[in-house]
Amino acid sequence: MVLWIVFAVLTAAVAAVLIMPFARSAKSAPADRAGEVEVYRDQLKELERDRDQGLIEPQEAEYARAEIGRRLIAAAGADGGRQQAALKTRKHTLATAVVTVVPPAVGLCLYVMLGSPGIPDQPLEARLENPGNNIALLVAKAERHLAQNPNDGAGWDLLAPIYFRSMRLGDAEMAYRNAIRLLGSNAMRLAGLGETLVASNDGIVTEDARAAFEEAVRLDPGNPRPRFYVGLGLEQAGKAAEARTVFEGIAKVSPPDAPWMQLVNQHIAKNGGTVAPGPDTGSEAAQAPGNPSQQDIAAAQNMSQDDRQAMIRGMVDSLAARLKEDPNNLEGWLRLVRSYSVLGDKTKAEEALKSGLKQFPSSGELVALANEIGIAVEGTAQ
Repeated sequence: MVLWIVFAVLTAAVAAVLIMPFARSAKSAPADRAGEVEVYRDQLKELERDRDQGLIEPQEAEYARAEIGRRLIAAAGADGGRQQAALKTRKHTLATAVVTVVPPAVGLCLYVMLGSPGIPDQPLEARLENPGNNIALLVAKAERHLAQNPNDGAGWDLLAPIYFRSMRLGDAEMAYRNAIRLLGSNAMRLAGLGETLVASNDGIVTEDARAAFEEAVRLDPGNPRPRFYVGLGLEQAGKAAEARTVFEGIAKVSPPDAPWMQLVNQHIAKNGGTVAPGPDTGSEAAQAPGNPSQQDIAAAQNMSQDDRQAMIRGMVDSLAARLKEDPNNLEGWLRLVRSYSVLGDKTKAEEALKSGLKQFPSSGELVALANEIGIAVEGTAQ
């Protein structure tokens, strides 16, 4: 009922605003001067008779005729103005009726067709009680709970990775720190905090992030996730030998078909190491998607610039198709984003980055690459 009252008040307010220009009353209609016109006509006739009978001089008759004619014209004009005023008033009345009736009628019809008048009001309180699968409402409900219960560590622990995936990095850092303070440290929380700090600093492993990753490695030595970032931090600090040792250690304990192995091997080679040949090394299947084979490189030597560009575009499109079929390949997403950037196709680079972050929402590598080539990361993981 309250909703309908609000609609009625709004409709009345809008109608009042629209009617205002038409509401100015027209000037008062002149009095009915039809009788006055007839009197002046009779006076003209009498003037003609007096002149014919010689009762008035011709010159005086002309003066009198002019004065009577002037008054006759004035009276006739006033009568025409009265008719125009009446017509104008009728038009104003019609416009007022249209403005008053049509907008509410159209609005009501649209609401009945597109709205849900039978559904009762559902304020924020009721929606928070039953958020369903609405992530925004679930987060709002958790935030409201934590505002009333700030020492609920489990709530902060639940909310922290959601903040991170939504790229709300400041909130994610606060949530991870609160969870660690209230529940204690474990490898998952420390790694999440470290990755948040890396993402907040454009892919740079800061001192705080490095400490979090090292503690996570101490608590869970078999977890390659924090170990990778420890190696990345050493690499960024210019300690190539130590970084290579870390990456080689990850490779030794990882299955050959692990999804992170291509990226690890890339960093081993980048720091001066040699990638040990695997069972499929050298075959086309073992290459990172989109890498040119030796035959491709040899063929490109004899191509024109246009043909070479077309070949590169075809390889990039092939890489995109492979990642669409098998998106669990971080190295492939990194290569695809960089390839589109080199080709100058920023729109597709942004799309590839968004797809990669959906598949690997915790990837500091993708965040660092995005900042390197000038793509905004904020909101891409949503």
